[in-house]
Amino acid sequence: MNWFSGQSFLGLKNFLKLDWILIISVILLASAGLVTMNSFSQDSSFFGKQLIWLTVSLVVFFVFSTIDWRFLRRTNITVTIFFSIVILLFAVFVLGITVKGAERWLSFGLFSFQPSDPAKIALIILLSKYFTRRHVEIAHFKHILVSGFYAFILFVLIFLQPNFSTAIVIGFIWFGMVMISGISKKHIFAIIALGAISFAFLWFFVLHDYQKERIVTFVDPLADARGAGYNALQSMIAVGSGQLVGKGIGFGTQSRLRFLPEYQTDFIFASFAEEWGFVGVIILISLFGIVIWRIIYNAIHGASNFEILFGAGVAVWFVSHFAIHLGMNVGLLPVTGITLPFVSYGGSHLLTEFAALGILMGMRRYSRTFHKSLKDERQLI
Repeated sequence: MNWFSGQSFLGLKNFLKLDWILIISVILLASAGLVTMNSFSQDSSFFGKQLIWLTVSLVVFFVFSTIDWRFLRRTNITVTIFFSIVILLFAVFVLGITVKGAERWLSFGLFSFQPSDPAKIALIILLSKYFTRRHVEIAHFKHILVSGFYAFILFVLIFLQPNFSTAIVIGFIWFGMVMISGISKKHIFAIIALGAISFAFLWFFVLHDYQKERIVTFVDPLADARGAGYNALQSMIAVGSGQLVGKGIGFGTQSRLRFLPEYQTDFIFASFAEEWGFVGVIILISLFGIVIWRIIYNAIHGASNFEILFGAGVAVWFVSHFAIHLGMNVGLLPVTGITLPFVSYGGSHLLTEFAALGILMGMRRYSRTFHKSLKDERQLI
């Protein structure tokens, strides 16, 4: 099967058929991040580097939107993508560079890349393929265990970097896609119980002391305001000080004076809220809501269950990132160090997010008002 399908995928007509509501909303989100970074007078390099990554990401998005992605339904392609990511994650332990105590990056000279970002797309593709073939058999608990095993492989490799926040997102993606696939209620309770047991095991035997401190401190950041609770406290101060309309662009004292750590990545929402206030936050959340709406809309109109599940997986991925990021910025969740989609500084996550949307737009080009039967799906194997 050709990846590019000639006239049906290229040309102005099909370019205009892209979901421009989604595209404009995403660009506005990315612009909000750029404006916030540009106000950091102490390091203006964030803006320039992010602008370059945004340009590259948009190119990748439009190129991916021209590809016929039906070849992803083939088992050999899906498995190859998954194990390629597994190999890259293993390579991090051998060839990876250490940044702030964590080996999460592979260096390619002019730029570094974080394999845990494309791992999310690889997992979504694999689970979409797996649940498409077994959609009518999802009631069997063995399929939940097998799919969970695939997710567990990525979870462990990412957790050991250590990158606990991204590992948690991997878990959310798996759980969300299992729920969408039609799991029974009794199995839901079984998974919740298994999750509780797993968390207890992690707490007593796996988590480092600093990770436990983050979890305990979010309950009462003031208990250790100069230590483990410092980041959470400064973030809440930044969000609260924005009030209704914010302090104005470039007048956010928490980030400008460096009271707020990692203001360009983990706490970009707090930096934005301080300068734009409640009104700006509502606009930001609304834009993100539009993005999720358009992702779900395009997924529902997918040509088959594979496309539907892929779009749903991307939606779960973005919502997980957004909810965790906002939760830790306002003191409702532990500080885990997770980016805000399309807004936070960083090329690795930005490129991956636009790539996922590009794949979704490529699938949009051959979407149908009806879905193929399971028999048709198996003919592709």
